[in-house]
Amino acid sequence: MSAAREPLRRVAVVGAGQVGVLAAIAIKRASPATDVLVVGTPIDPVAFADHIGTALPFTNRLHDRLGVGEEALVRRAGASHRLAMRYTGWAGPGSIGLTAYGGAVDPKLNSAFAREWGGGAHKAAGGAPAGSVGAALAEAGRFMPPGGEAPSPLAEVDYALRWNAPAYRDLLIGIAAQLGVRHHPGPVSAVQTTLDGGIAAIQLAGSDAVAADLLVDASGTAALLSAAQPDRRWIDWRGALPARSLAVAPPAAPRLDLADTIAFTDAGWCWEQAGRDGVTRFLAVPDDVSDAAVEAALGAPPADRFPIDAGRQEQPWTGNVVAIGDAAARFEPLAGVALDLAHRQIDLLLDLFPGRAIDPRERAEYNRRFALMADGARDWIASHYAAPAAAHRLAALERSPALDRMLDQFARRQRLPITEEATVSTSEWAALLHALGVPAQRSALSLAEGEASGRRAAAALDRKVAAALDAAPPYGAWIAHVLREG
Repeated sequence: MSAAREPLRRVAVVGAGQVGVLAAIAIKRASPATDVLVVGTPIDPVAFADHIGTALPFTNRLHDRLGVGEEALVRRAGASHRLAMRYTGWAGPGSIGLTAYGGAVDPKLNSAFAREWGGGAHKAAGGAPAGSVGAALAEAGRFMPPGGEAPSPLAEVDYALRWNAPAYRDLLIGIAAQLGVRHHPGPVSAVQTTLDGGIAAIQLAGSDAVAADLLVDASGTAALLSAAQPDRRWIDWRGALPARSLAVAPPAAPRLDLADTIAFTDAGWCWEQAGRDGVTRFLAVPDDVSDAAVEAALGAPPADRFPIDAGRQEQPWTGNVVAIGDAAARFEPLAGVALDLAHRQIDLLLDLFPGRAIDPRERAEYNRRFALMADGARDWIASHYAAPAAAHRLAALERSPALDRMLDQFARRQRLPITEEATVSTSEWAALLHALGVPAQRSALSLAEGEASGRRAAAALDRKVAAALDAAPPYGAWIAHVLREG
C-alpha cells in the first residue's frame, strides 16, 4: 500500500470577500486539521464576484456540500429565488423571451407548433405561454422549494438564489469562525517568492511573515499574490466581449420576482435584479456609448461605474498559489455568472485537493478544467451577442471555434454539442438561444416526426404546469411564512 500523503499544514486565503471566505470554509471542511487563515485586503469595487449577490443553480449544490443552509440564507441574508430570466429586445423591438433553469426540456418542443406554443422569443402582445414548468411558475409568481419527503410536481424545477451580499458574507464569516478558520485584517505588505515560481511567505502589516503550503488569491482584480509571480500570463477576451464598463443604478424599491429581466438597449444589456432589499439595475456599456444614453438605459444617473477588462489567467494555479474569482477571470457579470465561475473553482479545488507536497498532475488538471470552465463562461456571455438586435447594433465580435460550432449546430439542427465543464446544460443553452430569437431551422428529427409529436409534448408540459401551479403557493406568502417560523 502507498503511504498516506502528508496533509496541508497551513493554507492562507488572501481576500476576505464572499469568495475568499467561502473558499476558506471549503478548505477547512476538506481538511479540518489544516490551519486556515483568511487575510483581509483593501476593498476592490471592481471584483464583481465579491460584490454581486447572486450566482447560478450550481451554487446551491456547493452550499449543500459546505453546510451553508438555504433556510439560513433566506432568514439571515435576504435570499430569494430566481427560476427564470426574461429577455426583452434581443430579437428586436418589443420582443420577449423567457428561459428557465434546469435541463428537463423535451426535445420534441423544438417543433414549430411547440415553439409557437411557448419558450421562444415573441412580441409582448403575443401572449405566448411559458415553455417550461419553471417559466410558468415565474410568470404566475408561485413557488416554494420542494421538500424531499415525497414526489413533488416542483421536483424538476431548478433555481438560482439572490441575496444581500454583505449579509451573506457575514453569514459565511460566522460559519468560518465556528469551523476554526482564523482571520487577520491585513493588508499584505510584501510577498516572498521562491526560485521555482511559488510564494514562500507573505508579510502582514503589524505581524510576522506567514508561510503557507498553499495560498489562495481571492484578492480581486489586484491579484496581489499572482502579480508577484513572473510566470503568470493573461489571456485577453476584449475582442469577444464588448462591454468596457459596468454602470450601476441607485437601488430601487424591493420587489419579489421569480424572474430577472435582461433588456438589450442601444447602450448595452441592462440586467434588472429583483430582491427583497431592493432592485438593482446593471448596464454593461461598450466603448461608443454617451453618458446620456447610459442614463436613459438605466432610468437614472448611475450611482457607480466600474471598468471591465475582460480576460483570464492562463494558469490560475501556478506554483503553490491558486487564483480564484476576479483574480483569475474578469468579464461582464451577466446574471450571476461571475460568482458561478468562482464557486466552480472552489468546487474544483476540493476535487483536486492537494497534500503538502503538491502533485504537478493535480495542478495541470486544475488548470485544464479551469480553462474549459472560464472559456465556457465567456462563450455563454458571448452567445447573447448572436441575438439579432445585438448582432445588428455591435461590430463583428470574435468568436471561439467552440462557440462558432455551437451556433452552427443550433442554426442547422436546434441541437448543441455537449461540452465539458459548460456553464449550463445543452438544453438550457438551446432554450437561451430560442429566447434571444437566434434564428434556427427545424431539426431533421422534428421534421420526420411531424407536428403531432410536438403537440403531445406541449400537452404533457401543460399537465405538468397545471400540477406545479396547484402545488406551489404564492411566493410572497411562502417567504412570509418562512420568516415568521424563524
